[in-house]
Amino acid sequence: MQLRKPVLKKVHPEMKSTVFVSRSTTERIDWKPFWHYHPEIELVYVDKGQGKRHIGNHMSYYNNSQLILIGSNLPHIGYTDSPNHGSELLVQFLPDFLGKDFLERPATQPIKQLFERAKNGIVFLKPVKEQIGDKLHQLNEVEGFERILLLLNILNTLATTEHYEILNAEKFVFETDHQNNSKMETIYKHINQNFKEHISLDEIADKVSMTVPAFCRYFKKSTGKTFTKLVNEYRVVHATKLLAESPMSISDVAFECGFNNFSHFNKLFKEVTGKSASKYRAGLKQMVG
Repeated sequence: MQLRKPVLKKVHPEMKSTVFVSRSTTERIDWKPFWHYHPEIELVYVDKGQGKRHIGNHMSYYNNSQLILIGSNLPHIGYTDSPNHGSELLVQFLPDFLGKDFLERPATQPIKQLFERAKNGIVFLKPVKEQIGDKLHQLNEVEGFERILLLLNILNTLATTEHYEILNAEKFVFETDHQNNSKMETIYKHINQNFKEHISLDEIADKVSMTVPAFCRYFKKSTGKTFTKLVNEYRVVHATKLLAESPMSISDVAFECGFNNFSHFNKLFKEVTGKSASKYRAGLKQMVG
């Protein structure tokens, strides 16, 4: 998957509507994942499928249903590895879609706090998906006032549940002018194409016409991480995919992902995922959507 610069995506709600709802259930021939952001908050529900989540600095693979809330202007990429997947429901709306004062009222404070958490990206767990899955699909069947009421009901459930995980521990800081976006496009594309090999700081800094010290400062400011840390996380994320989908041995997975030292791979894998590669693979057999 080649990463493009995060572009400002314009969302055009239907006439007389403040909430955009789109449902996809068929193969999309023109499906192309791209790195983008928009001021609208985005709620996406995939009832089945598999793919990579890349939201802000967070990268991970999933192979079951997912329910994610993405805050305003948080860069992200589409959620599936291919256009062939189950039903996907996309809901987009501005934070102040009911007026600038609506979220200042005492009764709506939980939703206001939800929108703040969403700036880091939120994934909701199985109990929530089971609770509101039908309501989400109903959003595509109603319009106007009924759609707004139903969305508020859904948002209230998301705001009050404890069954969720934050995807980015820290807010994703991103330079949004065109020149810096182009640099990040080049950097992510190079990582995506070369993460299986050693990528030196000299090499990547040269790609964006910067000195190594200037590149290191720029990258840390833009992503909150060092370049080496992000590349290693990218490799570990790819390893989780291979552990889930390939019969390869764990040592072969490590080398396939660009780790030349198996003990180093084990250490980093546990740091990123919270468990060893062997325990991760064993746990996959017990995963439920």
